[in-house]
Amino acid sequence: MSQDSATATEAARKLTGRRRREVVAVLLFSGGPIFESSIPLSVFGIDRQDAGVPRYRLLVCGGEEGPLRTTGGLELSAPYGLEAISRAGTVVVPAWRSITSPPPAEALDALRRAHEEGARIVGLCTGAFVLAAAGLLDGRPATTHWMYAPTLAKRYPSVHVDPRELFVDDGDVLTSAGTAAGIDLCLHIVRTDHGTEAAGALARRLVVPPRRSGGQERYLDRSLPEEIGSDPLAEVVAWALEHLHEQFDVETLAARAYMSRRTFDRRFRSLTGSAPLQWLITQRVLQAQRLLETSDYSVDEVAGRCGFRSPVALRGHFRRQLGSSPAAYRAAYRARRPQGGVLESVTASIDTSVPVQGTASSRRTAAATSPGPAPVTATTGPGGGMERMGAVPEAYVPGRPALPGQRSAP
Repeated sequence: MSQDSATATEAARKLTGRRRREVVAVLLFSGGPIFESSIPLSVFGIDRQDAGVPRYRLLVCGGEEGPLRTTGGLELSAPYGLEAISRAGTVVVPAWRSITSPPPAEALDALRRAHEEGARIVGLCTGAFVLAAAGLLDGRPATTHWMYAPTLAKRYPSVHVDPRELFVDDGDVLTSAGTAAGIDLCLHIVRTDHGTEAAGALARRLVVPPRRSGGQERYLDRSLPEEIGSDPLAEVVAWALEHLHEQFDVETLAARAYMSRRTFDRRFRSLTGSAPLQWLITQRVLQAQRLLETSDYSVDEVAGRCGFRSPVALRGHFRRQLGSSPAAYRAAYRARRPQGGVLESVTASIDTSVPVQGTASSRRTAAATSPGPAPVTATTGPGGGMERMGAVPEAYVPGRPALPGQRSAP
């Protein structure tokens, strides 16, 4: 029996009262974004038994008095209230309206009671803030959108926030990163409950990959976390970003902060949600991406200008984070750059980079001929940094682990 199956079985044994495993309650709040809210409604609320997807019973519950306002000023009226959660074996919080405001106490009480009675609790994107406010993430690993991970880590220091993961499965409490990662986690739940074939059938109906590769590393930007600006550590972080071309390590940063390595690691993680070494490596890889996109430096020169001690170190970290070698990344990026107002080679690159679902051998063949990861388009992010959007679905980038983007319970 796999870890996931064992976890599901154990959780099912804990269900008490009227709770049923096949009943999924989705908890909605006013001000929540409609896209994130619609993800669990689509996955668990539509009968797709004709496609081989087992049926769930969906209960859409209002977490507060309605009507609930959502994106674009739309008003929603939830058919159930908090009392309906008492029947659910899975409770999903798809999003929370504001990471700075506390959720309603009644909703937090309902979530705690559901968890105590054996229900599986799921937070998608900023829904993790609601789970954390209820105390359900204390001492647990969790993730959320990379942009909000530092705030989650600082506000709830007992939560082990990992902004690199697409989703985290800690048995009876699960969390996901931003919008698309919510689909990943919902598919994972179907896979855990009913197996790979059911999840694959659902993925085909939704026209999404059954498993996506990688984590959130490729989307992280260089902007400072919103809440670090007034902290004394901000000066050290800013210095690191300005001196990525130099060879320095975490010991150097700790010394600049006048802290021991241990104290620096703890403070840095509480402010940014990342271990300082992993953060530094990620920033160096991001800088390498920029140079590969915008300069003609050789890979060896790029390695030196990003602070890597050797080109071998650059290639290793680059492949681990982006699933491609630096040379292949540059070739793919340049092949798809707009030339004279026309985006060249897009169709050809998609044909070779995105294999249709078929046999394992056909997928391996397609991966072997793939020119590298998706093209990267830079746009100004909410923190003044750079967001990256790939045109080719990242599920098909070669060189990733067999079960990507997921951390399961030990």
